[in-house]
Amino acid sequence: MLTRRQTLRALGAAGIAAPLVSACTDRDTGDADGAPGGHSDLRLVKADVLPSAGDPAAITGVVDSMGAFTLDLWRELSPGANLALSPYSIAVALAMTANGARGRTAEAMNAVLHVDSLAAYNAGMAALTHRLAALAGPVRATPDKDEIVLAPANQLFGQASIVWQQGFLTVLAKMYDAGMRAVDFAEATEAARALVNDWTAQHTDDRIPEILPEGALDPSTRLVLIGALYFKAPWSSPFEKAATTPGRFHRGDGSTVEVELMSTGEGPTYVSGQHFRGARLPYAGGTLAMTVALPTGSEAAALGELLGGGLADHGEPGLRLVMPRWTYRVDTGLKGPLERLGMAVAFGADADFRGMTTQVPLAITDVLHQTFVAVDEAGTEAAAATAVVMDESAVVTKRQLLLDRSFLYVVHDTAHGTPLFVGRVADPS
Repeated sequence: MLTRRQTLRALGAAGIAAPLVSACTDRDTGDADGAPGGHSDLRLVKADVLPSAGDPAAITGVVDSMGAFTLDLWRELSPGANLALSPYSIAVALAMTANGARGRTAEAMNAVLHVDSLAAYNAGMAALTHRLAALAGPVRATPDKDEIVLAPANQLFGQASIVWQQGFLTVLAKMYDAGMRAVDFAEATEAARALVNDWTAQHTDDRIPEILPEGALDPSTRLVLIGALYFKAPWSSPFEKAATTPGRFHRGDGSTVEVELMSTGEGPTYVSGQHFRGARLPYAGGTLAMTVALPTGSEAAALGELLGGGLADHGEPGLRLVMPRWTYRVDTGLKGPLERLGMAVAFGADADFRGMTTQVPLAITDVLHQTFVAVDEAGTEAAAATAVVMDESAVVTKRQLLLDRSFLYVVHDTAHGTPLFVGRVADPS
């Protein structure tokens, strides 16, 4: 019997759902593909195409695009409060959607995502996802305790009565390992919402239990695209719990709060730039890391430096790091920010998604994102999901770094600097 963690790792490495074409369907009895028992009428639409290994040469371009998009989006979000995003999850969900866009809608979505060629982006994303999934697994001689879990998962939930374009379904199956579950939004809206939430919870180890809140769907909903990511990893050099002591954390409004401050001089290295001072904390195995950064001026400028090459800095040894533990869950509505960035046409009556279906006109009604992050002496656990809802329209001690005020963090791979999770800790209490 596989544990949930083993199942997630296997799913991340092997792909989540069979590829699909609208001509062929199966009945699903509620298995590891995300449909709980009791939903035996949930159908999987399949195709005879294998997931692609993508184009490794295109990975750098995808990561660069993701970094530029992340910085744009960050500037549109509320300042000051706790914030967490998974750029990878958001980019995957929107790229899957963009594959069904046409005309001005496609142009707008590609521009916001900083995509010059969607075909090249698809190939780079496929290769990147394979590389990321390959980072999962045991990292020490005690795999039950020390292992990396990094499990991406993508899924579509489409109205059963709609005929979906074969080309759209095939490219998502081939490049994003995304299957489509046939549901009935029109007559069983709440049941469909429960199915989407159940699937997302399962593929995020229950850390994202409800990506679609009550009222997120209505009978005119025709498609929901989900990009999920679950991550759990121990530090290469864990913090000693005996070294954790109470301390004060300074909020942005000038108030302070008492928190538990972890402390270590083993493992972290010192990194810095024109707009930040920070530390790089490697996870076990050295293929993933968290970079934390105290802005010395503009927060956006600091994040821009990190995403623009700062994550590749291995840092200088000789740092003692003091930082708080934190656990939080952040819901972020992305519709408004995406509209302001230039994607408004995708949400309006002029939206063109004929690449998905020509049977009914579709438009995006909402883009919902939820992130869970927990950081303690042992390591990091993080999960995220992005839902694109479509209706029928109309990441020797020489110095000390004390993170006792609002700071940024990025969880990333060390080979490419892919921003898996980014966030702001404004109040760790």
